[in-house]
Amino acid sequence: MHAGGSRRPPSAQELARDEADAELLRGSVAGPRPPREQRIHGFNACLAMFARRPGDLRKVWLLESRIPALKAVLAHCVQHRLGYTVVGDEDLRKLSGSEHHEGVVFGAVPAPEQNLSEWLRMLPPGPQLAIWLDGVGNPHNLGAILRSAAHFGAAGLLLPKDGALALSGAAARVAEGGAEQVPLVRLGRSDNSLAQLASAGFQAVATVVRGGQSLYATALPGRLLLVMGAEQTGLDPALAQAAALRLGIPGSGAVESLNVAAATAVFLGEWWRQHRAG
Repeated sequence: MHAGGSRRPPSAQELARDEADAELLRGSVAGPRPPREQRIHGFNACLAMFARRPGDLRKVWLLESRIPALKAVLAHCVQHRLGYTVVGDEDLRKLSGSEHHEGVVFGAVPAPEQNLSEWLRMLPPGPQLAIWLDGVGNPHNLGAILRSAAHFGAAGLLLPKDGALALSGAAARVAEGGAEQVPLVRLGRSDNSLAQLASAGFQAVATVVRGGQSLYATALPGRLLLVMGAEQTGLDPALAQAAALRLGIPGSGAVESLNVAAATAVFLGEWWRQHRAG
């Protein structure tokens, strides 16, 4: 079922995109998605995207059982002559690349990444927390970090200049709406970025498994740059060297450490307790 009403003739780009989607559903291609359109799946992720930036919505696929909960989205599609299609579970698995689509997939313009200079210009004064992800590549970890970052009011997620890490449909689903709340900031050269952040009052804190001060015995800076490294390779030595503090999370010792998403949540919670709670 598509949105009713007359509509303008589709452009050549739209026809090509629609044909690519149709071929994907038929199983004839597994190829790349059309440029500048991202698939977002997961009920809360899709609702958050629509609430935040409805003008970026391009297409909707959904199960029939989701129609009542998505009436506002479908009304928007009708009003703006956007296509929506009721499909089956198998189609949604193909479109999302996941069994965890939760009954809906959006085609949308990706949220733009900011650069560091513009992000710093827009940042309010006072306590702020930014998360620098160094070498973290798992989209589920990224989604979990975004969810915690949104919950604890992080000001931004900083991504390395040449890293492949970017928001994906899987990360957005795991973030449960948090991906729309936390700005993604693409950094330049590490040394320049560190200098800019220091000039804006941020103090870098490196997270370590062994040899660091206890998180719970340390007064955290109000403007905190939390640098999180990949689980296998750890932090870039230059980033670790630039850190004013090296902190660890004490525990029972039954396991060596928490994974990067869980550790980030613990650090964010402690920063919130010290600077925002009450």
